[in-house]
Amino acid sequence: MGIRLLTRTTRSVALTEAGERLLRVMAPRVAEIEEEIAQLMEFRERPSGSIRLTLSQHALDTVVWPKLKSVLLNYPDIGVELSLDSSFRNIVEDGFDAGVRLGESLEKDMIAVRIGPDWRMVAVAAPGYVAAHGAPQHPQELIGHNCINMRHETRGGLYAWEFEKDGQELRVRVNGQLTFNKSEPMMDAVLNGLGIAFVPNSLADQLVASGELVLLLDDWSPFFDGYFLYYPSRHQNLPAFRIVVDALRQK
Repeated sequence: MGIRLLTRTTRSVALTEAGERLLRVMAPRVAEIEEEIAQLMEFRERPSGSIRLTLSQHALDTVVWPKLKSVLLNYPDIGVELSLDSSFRNIVEDGFDAGVRLGESLEKDMIAVRIGPDWRMVAVAAPGYVAAHGAPQHPQELIGHNCINMRHETRGGLYAWEFEKDGQELRVRVNGQLTFNKSEPMMDAVLNGLGIAFVPNSLADQLVASGELVLLLDDWSPFFDGYFLYYPSRHQNLPAFRIVVDALRQK
């Protein structure tokens, strides 16, 4: 520019009048540029991406959703697509990043992470039903009761109620007036005294504790492995995916 901006001596360097003027003009602009660069660096390092999960309504309500909400609030650039389906899906062929299943039905060659506690299926009825029809003392006695059936979404058949005690396993096919393909609507029916239902304990525990339902055949209902998140190994190093996995992991 042909203008001296600095004055040098053997011991110091100082701005000239022209240099001070240039600094006053340029300093705010340099600060703005530095701020923009910092924001770009933050954006680059911020986890982002879309994750597709397949899971059941029960898994969503009891395990996934309570933990996933904080991820969505804290990481606005992470998107999650939830496909609610109780059938067994091939997550690779169907384009999912991960799935949620019970421990006993996990796919082979997948990484599995426990995300929920053990749970069990329990037989329950309203106090009025028990007063009118009695309480079964053995699973086989359910055949003589009005039971609320469940139809498999995948196989289409009626679900056989499974019991176990002292190493003895029993599968009982029950009969009744009502059949559903979801556990949740069964609760309204059983609360209204329309029969005995076989549901996840997470749906019944509080109602049993409050006296709204009666727990039946308690000693025939053992706990089993809870829900796991499973996924192929290629996803484990993606930052957004790791954040979701860590949030869902059973602590």
